[in-house]
Amino acid sequence: MSSPWGRVERLDAERVAAQLAVEAGVRLVVEGPCSGGQVGAAFVRWADGRRSVLKWRPGTRLEDLMAGPIAVSEAVRAAGAPVPETQLAVQLGTAIATVQEMLPGAPIARLDPAGLDQALAFNELQARLLADRHDIPPLDLFLRDDGPGFCLHGPLRAHDRRTARLDDWITAVGAEHPGPLAGDDAVHVDFHPGNLLAVDGTITGIIDWDGAGRGDRRLDLVTLRFGVHGDQPDPTVVARMDAVLDTIPVDVLRPLWAHMSLRMTDWAIRHFTLSVVDHWLELAESRAD
Repeated sequence: MSSPWGRVERLDAERVAAQLAVEAGVRLVVEGPCSGGQVGAAFVRWADGRRSVLKWRPGTRLEDLMAGPIAVSEAVRAAGAPVPETQLAVQLGTAIATVQEMLPGAPIARLDPAGLDQALAFNELQARLLADRHDIPPLDLFLRDDGPGFCLHGPLRAHDRRTARLDDWITAVGAEHPGPLAGDDAVHVDFHPGNLLAVDGTITGIIDWDGAGRGDRRLDLVTLRFGVHGDQPDPTVVARMDAVLDTIPVDVLRPLWAHMSLRMTDWAIRHFTLSVVDHWLELAESRAD
């Protein structure tokens, strides 16, 4: 029996490139898919030979993308972080196609202590970066209501008793912490090793700012903790990340942890196997009181 919630539609790069040629008069040659990611991205080549990355964000308005994620990424880029420039953003029906600068490096498969040092330094750079940018919308954690294609509560309610109990906890935390995420930090939202590019151990790019917004940068630390919960994580990195989270006040950490617990468990239920669902449940429950 199929899920009533369904999977998120993936990028069809050739179709989107053809639409860009018609709608924006921009001709791009699709070279092939980028590795990783759940919605998808593709390497493309401009007429002058430059290589870039084509991305596609369904269910989004151009003005919202410009005022939120792109504005945040440009602010972090101006502060000195290796963030790709958005070279083109075009509304295509109910979706947005973007073309971004291709940065050097490959995604980090397994974060080591040196990489963690760099990631934490970038996170500190994001602090108070948007103090004068209240035009950038604050982030919503979606603890009581569904997010736009992610952070859905229904899959947790319907999957089994264990996931339903987790959703009970998440919504209870949401009742204690209503409203958008407080703070004036730049927040990446999807800050995990796969979105960090590196060359010879040096981080050369922080990519995928599609959900970025204004709020509390410590959400990215929680996201990174979930991100290192892989098949063979570096135990030193895991221990250090847990120690970092232990320094966050409980009333701050709980809604951030609830958000990531919802996000990863919902996504696993809709897109992956039962063993993957259990994988994320194990971590989510470790800090769910």
